[in-house]
Amino acid sequence: MGPSWQHYLIPHSLDEALRLLREAPRPLALIAGGTDLLLDLEQGRHEPVHTLIDVSQVPELRALEVRGDRLFIGAGVTHHEIAQSPLIRRHATALAEASSHVAGPQVRRVATIGGNVAHALPAADGTIALTVLDPIAEVASPQGTRRVAFEDLFAGPGRSTLAEDEILVGFYLPLVEANTASAFARVMRPQTIALPVLNAAAWVRREGDRLADVRLTLGPSGPVPRRLRATEAVLRGQPLTDDVLARAYDQLLQEAHFRTSRLRATKAYRQHLAYVLMERVLRRAFARCAEPQAAAV
Repeated sequence: MGPSWQHYLIPHSLDEALRLLREAPRPLALIAGGTDLLLDLEQGRHEPVHTLIDVSQVPELRALEVRGDRLFIGAGVTHHEIAQSPLIRRHATALAEASSHVAGPQVRRVATIGGNVAHALPAADGTIALTVLDPIAEVASPQGTRRVAFEDLFAGPGRSTLAEDEILVGFYLPLVEANTASAFARVMRPQTIALPVLNAAAWVRREGDRLADVRLTLGPSGPVPRRLRATEAVLRGQPLTDDVLARAYDQLLQEAHFRTSRLRATKAYRQHLAYVLMERVLRRAFARCAEPQAAAV
């Protein structure tokens, strides 16, 4: 069976991509890696499109660099590039770990972080890692660019808040500081490369034996990716002891909303895994705070 679209357009600048987005025959869709969209089109999970606009050759979306006091990661950067990048491994360790777990090696070489986020799934590995890294998204439209708080990108499962004439350009992340670190972990069904049973990410600031500050998320723990702020409040300012973790877990069970998935796991099993993964990412990030920082890249 041949492709379901009639036009496949490849812009080579952001301005050209925005022009095509405004002028190309509809219905249309943006594509970069295409690892989700093409399957959705083939299997009928996405309405048919007349035009695909391939933004994988747009330089603005391919940038990966330090800009002032922030690390910029373009939406078109692939998971393979993220997992291998010394810049990201230093300044956004959790994201490098998450991207290294996405699907298989072939998919990681074409799938992009922007697609991972724009697909708006509540347990997407890259999205969960970014949630704790305090990113600001840059979004472009014919009217100009705007900055969006990361959690404001999500409207519901599989639904982003991006308008039809907008393109996700990339993400600005704070550079790593002394005594801060992040970590990511996941559990998945054996012999699969699909979404995890559960994943988790944490960012911490360490002062002595205490969590001076903390950001924590698990996925899927609700309809959209989000930080578990009430659980963070239990942890903040406390030593990372078994008692503190137990109290945080009690709060997590009230705050997170796990459900049974026929294809992945029961609600009860996810609740059990929640403690395991919460402890794992917190302890890993906490230990990394004591490690010497690598030289700036």
